[in-house]
Amino acid sequence: MKSKSVLLSSLALVATLAFGNANAAVPGYAAVSPEGLKLIPNTKVDALYLREGADWSGYDKFALLECYVAFQKNWQLDQNNAQSFRVTDSDVIRIKKQLAQMFQNVFVKELTAKGETYVTAAGKGVLILRPSILNLNIAAPDTMNSGTNNLSLDAGQGTLVLEIFDSVTSQLLARVIDTEVAGASSFMISRSGLSNRADATAVIKSWADRLGTALQNARAGAKAPKS
Repeated sequence: MKSKSVLLSSLALVATLAFGNANAAVPGYAAVSPEGLKLIPNTKVDALYLREGADWSGYDKFALLECYVAFQKNWQLDQNNAQSFRVTDSDVIRIKKQLAQMFQNVFVKELTAKGETYVTAAGKGVLILRPSILNLNIAAPDTMNSGTNNLSLDAGQGTLVLEIFDSVTSQLLARVIDTEVAGASSFMISRSGLSNRADATAVIKSWADRLGTALQNARAGAKAPKS
């Protein structure tokens, strides 16, 4: 069995290889989560929490729960106060449903492309991924009555909270928190439903790519010989 120091070294290696180095960790996060996960500093995500001593070597499959989507507080009200068109309750529900489905499709496609095996049931060697996109703020939402001249510097932003569980024990192994801005531009450009979907897809692909690399490196680190 690996010593505690080797396990800690593996965790640090996973964080570095998976998400890269940054100049400083984003402040405002506790060193230890309420579940006992430890914050790994100096990563390119806002916060990466890992369970100390977790052995990633046996996980070669993943299941993906439906992505929970929540808009930024007062987003619909602010849109309706600022725009000439109205964002209806039906628009909000439709956008959330479309984004959740997009997340499912893109995440499964990207992770399987990186060699991960997608399954739909719990079992040995299966990780359960539970994603949420919170504080979603779409700058120029595509609605039935919005017209075609929706201008903004970016498509919007959202915060991914991704929790990773052992599918058999339901033990929480990791949590990733990361806020991204989609479709950023240095000048105002016209936005549409098509461009919003393309910008959102690019962000989700980036999250999936980093997670796929993280899982690969976690397995490699767990299998590395003791020094």
